[in-house]
Amino acid sequence: MTIIRTPKVIAYVTQADRLLVFRQPAFPAAGIQVPAGTLEPGEAPAAGVLREAREETGISHLELVAFLGTAEYDMAEFARAEIQVRHFFHLACEQDTPERWTHHETGGGKRAEPIEFELFWVRVPHEIPEIIAGQGALLAKLQPSGPHR
Repeated sequence: MTIIRTPKVIAYVTQADRLLVFRQPAFPAAGIQVPAGTLEPGEAPAAGVLREAREETGISHLELVAFLGTAEYDMAEFARAEIQVRHFFHLACEQDTPERWTHHETGGGKRAEPIEFELFWVRVPHEIPEIIAGQGALLAKLQPSGPHR
């Protein structure tokens, strides 16, 4: 069996002492997630994480704070012959947002049917729920950003 290696980006988006997470109401088994996605061919991880975070959250004003590291994740638990090579970043939200909102992610216009995301803020570190599929692997490296709210 051939195992595919897929380059991914994971975004820890913060606003002061809060972390942005989301769930997919139509797919409750997808659990609580953070913005993440696949790098496009030739795309630098720093550019890819900003693109993915904007697509999945609808937030246009994001600042790259730090690269947190890289980790591999075996997708065998999801019956996929894939190793995800994940590049983790800390991004700061530089605009006002509600405590909770809904956004319809379209994969940058590539997806026929949008996916509904229910986004909400949780306090760091005490309110962080379990993040699915190893997406929370580098949360310990997170430094909450700025004085906003």
